[in-house]
Amino acid sequence: MAKSYDLTQYEAAHRKRTLLSALLIFLAMPVTIFIGIQFDQNKYMIISVLLLIYTMLPFFMVFENRKPKAREIVLIAMMSALTVCVHIFFHITLPLQIGTAMIIISGISLGPEAGFLIGAISRFVCNFYMGQGPWTPWQMFCWGILGFLAGMAFNKVDLDQLKSRNFKLIMGPVICILFGLIIAYVSYQLWPGRDKSLIGWRLYAFGLLGLLAGMLLQRKRLPVDGITLALFTFFTTFIIYGGIMNICALVTSAGVPGGNSLSLESMRVLYISGAPYDAFHAGSAALCIFLFGNSIIRKLERIKIKYGIYK
Repeated sequence: MAKSYDLTQYEAAHRKRTLLSALLIFLAMPVTIFIGIQFDQNKYMIISVLLLIYTMLPFFMVFENRKPKAREIVLIAMMSALTVCVHIFFHITLPLQIGTAMIIISGISLGPEAGFLIGAISRFVCNFYMGQGPWTPWQMFCWGILGFLAGMAFNKVDLDQLKSRNFKLIMGPVICILFGLIIAYVSYQLWPGRDKSLIGWRLYAFGLLGLLAGMLLQRKRLPVDGITLALFTFFTTFIIYGGIMNICALVTSAGVPGGNSLSLESMRVLYISGAPYDAFHAGSAALCIFLFGNSIIRKLERIKIKYGIYK
């Protein structure tokens, strides 16, 4: 009976953290970014710090009723520092978005709260070297969401199953996304409006609906294998990161003298022009996680088992 009670307490605490994380990510953070933009875009450092505070709240709830161990904090710091280093290195040498892949790996291995925290902190630190600006809070938000969703979607890691590369394992979510894209094509044929091509906002909007349906279908059941990791990385990066950052480009450029005005036509143009870059970003991140994802996740799992982290 005592064991059952402890399990119930653990599940209740986990649900509470997940609910708080969802409220902060999908309500508090967008509202904070919106308010900051309305008042003064030059206050982006204040907005960034507020986002960091938001990300820390759910993470430190993991240590409710106990003191955090130094090894647990060190692992978070190590993953953040490693993400920053490899991302900047490849930004200078090869145009591979390995930082995005590292955030998704962190979310899978360390959980959604830690994944969001590592994503937001890493992007904040990266921009000290790559350039701070009004886009910083948006990028922190996007990387954080990728880490959070990865932690929510994937199953508990089983080291004995990491060799699998079977498309059947992710067929359900992929079909949901493809079905969303088919709806996008049908809507374009029936109501094209001013769109001259399917490439544009429909890919992001209907792709997002398919992605959410697929994640609900396979919540906490996606296996950690190469093909699944690569496809998840590609679709989430293209749809979520690309979709949000296109809005960021529209909003930030509107505040610049001579920039585009806030209008549906400007947004339509940005989504069309941004699709090739978003596809390259998503594809390079998917390639990185396909090549290195399994080995990094294995090492993180061994570290967690050896030192009893997050147990």
